[in-house]
Amino acid sequence: MSAKNANLPCDKNAYVFTSESVSEGHPDKVCDQVADAILDAHLAQDPDSRVACETLCTKNRLILAGETSSSKKLDLDLEAIARKVIKSIGYVHPDKGFDFNCEIQNYMHNQEADLARNTGAGDQGLMFGYACNQTRQMMPIPITMAHDLLRRLSKLRKDGTLPQLLPDAKSQVSMRFCGHKATSLETLVISTNHQPLDAKGFAQLKEAITELVIVPTVRDMENDEHTTFKANNYEIKINPLGMWEDGGPAADCGVTGRKIIVDTYGGWAPHGGGAFSGKDASKVDRSASYMARHIAKSVVGSSLAAECLIQISFVIGDHEPISLMVDTFGTGIMPDVEIEKLIRSNFDLTVKGIIEYLDLKKAVYFPTASYGHFGREDQDFSWERIHKLT
Repeated sequence: MSAKNANLPCDKNAYVFTSESVSEGHPDKVCDQVADAILDAHLAQDPDSRVACETLCTKNRLILAGETSSSKKLDLDLEAIARKVIKSIGYVHPDKGFDFNCEIQNYMHNQEADLARNTGAGDQGLMFGYACNQTRQMMPIPITMAHDLLRRLSKLRKDGTLPQLLPDAKSQVSMRFCGHKATSLETLVISTNHQPLDAKGFAQLKEAITELVIVPTVRDMENDEHTTFKANNYEIKINPLGMWEDGGPAADCGVTGRKIIVDTYGGWAPHGGGAFSGKDASKVDRSASYMARHIAKSVVGSSLAAECLIQISFVIGDHEPISLMVDTFGTGIMPDVEIEKLIRSNFDLTVKGIIEYLDLKKAVYFPTASYGHFGREDQDFSWERIHKLT
C-alpha cells in the first residue's frame, strides 16, 4: 500500500501527525506495572498509604527504590508482587535472559516525616488534561489506534493464536489531518519481539499480524460513527528492521515513568512532565492530571466544545491550584472564560477535593500502567466519567 494519498482536500492546512504506543512487555512498561502493583498493594491494606515507587529493570535484574509511609503495619512481600506482575506479562522463558525468577534488589524505605504529614500538594507542578470529539473515547485518533493495535497483538500472544510472539512490542500510527479533523491513515508500524524464526516463518508471522491485528483494528475504527478518516491507501510496516529475537529487559533497560506521552495523549496535547505510575494520589502529577482529563472530557461530553485543553498548576504544600486554564481552540459555544467559571462552580479543585471526588484512594492503578491512562473503555476509571455541565 502506498503512504501517499492523492487529491487531498485542505492542502494549506494538511499535515501528518504520528503517535506511538508500547506493549505491556516493553521494559519501561514492565517497570510502570510493577510500581503500580506495589502502590495498589499498599492501598488495599491502607488507603491512606503514601507511596512513591520507582523501578528499573535490565538483563535479569529488577531494582525497587522509593519511599512509603503508612499508619498501619502492612504485610507485604514486594518481591512476590513484582514476580507476579512479570509472570503475568509473559516473561516466563528463562532462556530469553529475563523472567519472573530474576534477581530483585529492594531499596524501598520510609518516607520523610514532613512529606508524610503534608495534606496539600505533594510537589509543585503543572498538569494537563485533554478531550476531543475525534473518537468515541474522546481521545485523538492516532494514540487510540496505536493502543488498540497492541492490545489486539497481546491478546493473540496470550491466547496462543500467535505463539511466536514475545511480550515486547511497539506500534506507530501516522494520520493525515485537515486542521484538527483526521482525513486519512498514512502509515502504520508494528515492531514485535518474537521467537527465533526462519525466513518463511517470519514472513508468515508478518502476514498473520496484518490479517489478524492491523486489518480488523483499522476497519473497526474507520467504521466507528465518531471517526472521519479513510483508510483506502496506507502503508504497513512490520518489523521494518527485520527479525527481532532479542528484546525485553534482557536487551534493553526499563525505567519507571519514561513513557509519559504513551500514557497520555500521544503528543497531541501538552504534558506537564510528571509521570504517574508508582505515585499515590497525594502526588498531583497523577491526581490533578486525572482531574484535568475528567474536566476536559466533561466539557466536550456536555457539548460545550468539540475540543478542550485544561491546565492546572500547584505549589508544594498548597491545597488549591494557583492557576486554571481552559482552551477550547475556538470550538466552544461560549467564551473560555465562561467555561472556566462553570468548572470552578462545579468542581472542588483542592487536593483533598480531587482525591475524594475521584475516589483515588482505591487500589485501581495497576491497569492504568499499560495502554494509556485515558480513553479506556475496558476499565471503570472515575476520571473517564462525564459530569454534565450546564
